Amino acid sequence: MTGTATERTAAPGGTSVTAVVGLLVLFEVMSGFTQMGITPLLPDIGTAYHLGDSGVNWVQSVQLLAATVCVPIFGRLGDLHGHRRMLRVALVCVALGSYLVAVAPDAALLWAGRALQGPLVALLPLEIALVRSRLSVPDARRAIARLVGALTVGGLLGAALMGAAAGALGVRGALLVPAVLATVCVPLSFVAVPESRCAGRGETPVDWPGFTLLALGATALLLGVSAVQEGSGAGAAVVLALVAGVALLAWWVRVELRTRQPLVDVRDLTTRRTGPFYLAAGFFGVVYFASQAPDTTFLAADPDRTGYGFGLSSSSISLVLLPAILAAIAGSAVTVALSRRIGYRRLLAWAFALVGASFVLEAGWHTALWQVVAAKLVAGLGLGVALSAMPTVVVESAEQSRSGVATALYNNVKSFGGSLAGGVIAALTAALTRHSGPGHGKPGEGAYVLVWLLCAGCALAGAAASLLARRPQDAEGSAPGA
Repeated sequence: MTGTATERTAAPGGTSVTAVVGLLVLFEVMSGFTQMGITPLLPDIGTAYHLGDSGVNWVQSVQLLAATVCVPIFGRLGDLHGHRRMLRVALVCVALGSYLVAVAPDAALLWAGRALQGPLVALLPLEIALVRSRLSVPDARRAIARLVGALTVGGLLGAALMGAAAGALGVRGALLVPAVLATVCVPLSFVAVPESRCAGRGETPVDWPGFTLLALGATALLLGVSAVQEGSGAGAAVVLALVAGVALLAWWVRVELRTRQPLVDVRDLTTRRTGPFYLAAGFFGVVYFASQAPDTTFLAADPDRTGYGFGLSSSSISLVLLPAILAAIAGSAVTVALSRRIGYRRLLAWAFALVGASFVLEAGWHTALWQVVAAKLVAGLGLGVALSAMPTVVVESAEQSRSGVATALYNNVKSFGGSLAGGVIAALTAALTRHSGPGHGKPGEGAYVLVWLLCAGCALAGAAASLLARRPQDAEGSAPGA
């Protein structure tokens, strides 16, 4: 952020807010690099750890599950004790987890490292709450757009460079790159980043019962889905895990409704002002996270053995992903300008519609590489707009003293949608692998088509949810036709 008087307002210790936002942008570049950089490596990780395609999905799902249970606690602790403090804790966890992922000797420790990377998703909510407490509404909007843009740029760099790094250094050597980046960010978080003006200091302590029930419920639910994936069918253990997960989450909702300062204010999920946006965030998590592993395994599949795919290496997959991420950067860059013209609700609806159309295109036409690239280009544009617009709408609809909780809830719903859908897709591909018949141990082509159509349906549902939201005057600004 440059050029406005508000941005140059001095922060505590004489540091300008412009410099603070610059450092936060750097953290988001690292976050995007780590989150997207693993995507082109998934086939190689599957080979290194002897994981099937359904097992590769869980490399993503474990991290998203960890994000689901840790993001709200980081957001609440940030509101109570300072967002800068929790930002530092999150960066340390990410650095440790990234090193464990790089050196893990087996799949169990690999998943443990991915779980430690869960606070990656907490970085953006903490940063948004921090800049909102320091900037005016217009400048905070620009700061949020820049942070989301930096996340997308980091994803571009990760997708572009990690495949090449794997070719030069091997998959473990490549996985050390995000570990080094996270390590660099830790000391930088102690330089020139002021604490937020935290209005929540001194309020009711953290809702630990709510945190415990959320963690247990989400874990039980995904363990049940995992058992289905492993071929346990509808056995007693599977049913017990699924029922326990649903029951614990229902209990969690009841506890949150009765708690004066809940970890997650579930009432926000039911209001016309914010509820539809949270619903859209859940659908976004499905199309953004759950499709990544199937896309890479499809691109890496040997067409001579499977009848589909292109047999691409990690570096080639990186190149295929480049146009989509460039389109996402472009979409993120124009979001603020477009929102002034048509409003955030309509803009989100159009963004989701673009994403839905891209998955329909991919489901119907995927026999040539250019067809896949074209579909992903359309998806990238829509995803970039949605990524930039949704957190802005959510944070402006919340009270400033609970900014961290509101944005954490947004990321929590998004991550849980991705992790649950990732587990379901893993189970689906595993089931279709067992019944596909060719004997090559890969899902049939129809499994991928079904995944893409499922993502298309979720994207269109996200568009509908965005239009259901009641127009918040302060979130839409002067946008006509909102």
